[in-house]
Amino acid sequence: MAVTTKADGSWGDVMADGRLPRFILICLGVWISAADSLVTATIMPSVGADLGGYAYFGWATAGFLLGSVVAGASSGLLALRFGLRRATAAAALLYAVGCALSAAGPDIWSFLVGRLLQGMGGGWVVGFCSVAIGLLFPDRLLPRVYAAITAVWGVASLLGPMIGGIFADLGAWRGVFWLFAIQALGVAWAAFVMLPRGDQNEADSRVAWPQLALIAAGVSAIGLADMAHDFARSAALIGLGIALLAAMIWVDGRSSVRLLPKGSGSLKTIAGAGLATMFLLTTASMGFSIYGPAILQTLAGFSALAAGYVIAGEAAAWTVLGLIVAHLTGAWPVRMIRLGAVVATLGVLFSALVFPSGSVGGVIVAGLFLGGGFGLSWAFMSQRILAALPLEERAIGAAAMTTVRLTGAAVGAAAAGAVANLVGFSEGLSEATAKAAGLWVFISILPVAMLGVWTAWRLTARPA
Repeated sequence: MAVTTKADGSWGDVMADGRLPRFILICLGVWISAADSLVTATIMPSVGADLGGYAYFGWATAGFLLGSVVAGASSGLLALRFGLRRATAAAALLYAVGCALSAAGPDIWSFLVGRLLQGMGGGWVVGFCSVAIGLLFPDRLLPRVYAAITAVWGVASLLGPMIGGIFADLGAWRGVFWLFAIQALGVAWAAFVMLPRGDQNEADSRVAWPQLALIAAGVSAIGLADMAHDFARSAALIGLGIALLAAMIWVDGRSSVRLLPKGSGSLKTIAGAGLATMFLLTTASMGFSIYGPAILQTLAGFSALAAGYVIAGEAAAWTVLGLIVAHLTGAWPVRMIRLGAVVATLGVLFSALVFPSGSVGGVIVAGLFLGGGFGLSWAFMSQRILAALPLEERAIGAAAMTTVRLTGAAVGAAAAGAVANLVGFSEGLSEATAKAAGLWVFISILPVAMLGVWTAWRLTARPA
């Protein structure tokens, strides 16, 4: 029999009236996606050595994120059309299939296809969990539930490197994906048992498929620069990718079904400047988590576990500083947006200075600056963007920030891979290639971070 407590918005209220099992299910669904990127970053040096996949480091992350972008943008529609129970269970099964393919695949291509399926399945699971929160929890409980989801991401930043590092150091990186496949099967079973069936209907909601196709094409073009092994062809492919992403913004502004709020194509608007800042700084940050573990293992002699935790300091700094400044009001949000953009850019610069030498202390400082910059500014950027939007645009604005963050991360991963391969990383992990990647992956992206500082100033140039 369900236990009923006073409806006071407390943690006891969250767990009452039979909500506890569903709350645990939602947290587990978020966990498998939240932990994925940190686990994979930690084991990628082992994957590269085993499958000969050094040329595709960037794609292991970019493919996952690309799948997440497409899935996240369509999750609301699919939940309406197929029902929450069936949609969530199917998404978790797809994630499990992707994990099994990456775990059992004999070559790098099967591994990468598995990563794409993991991104799609994981993106849908997180999206459906968001739908479930809105359906299953009353308004008074939402702050507590979302605080718990934030805590899940924090736990993932602590446990992800440990899980990946233990399996990598044991020479059993494939076991990571079997472990997550088992968890995903548990989510699928629990979703089918616990979630409401929902009413299947042909909802009038539509998905911005043309824009998503242009995002996929743009990220893929930048990713293909990994394989060009020639500066001119790599530059041409990156230019094509940027052009396709710009075309997406143009098409979105003229479409009846949009991914971005109105005016997002102009840096004169708060939404345009804010989303641009998020995209640029996220793009510039990705080299740290993708190539950091491999460089530290090669130049500093670190184990996979130790290297993973050094890199995870970036995520920890984001969480801690975000909590410290969350209460600031008045003129402080503007100052934090500007300061955060500058601090994150200094993190990129410090990375270029310290990674080639394998300085562990230097890498820790660079990670603290990089993650700390996001912690100082991200919540205030989000707040400023939403405050500037009319009420009817706020839902699309909130979704757009997630889409922009994931797209920026995918572009950053693909671009970092292209640069690393141009300086020899694709030919194998050696002291020389690790030093070259440690320099050029960050130097090449530094102008993007500096452009993010400029757009941050435009974002804060006038009242929201």
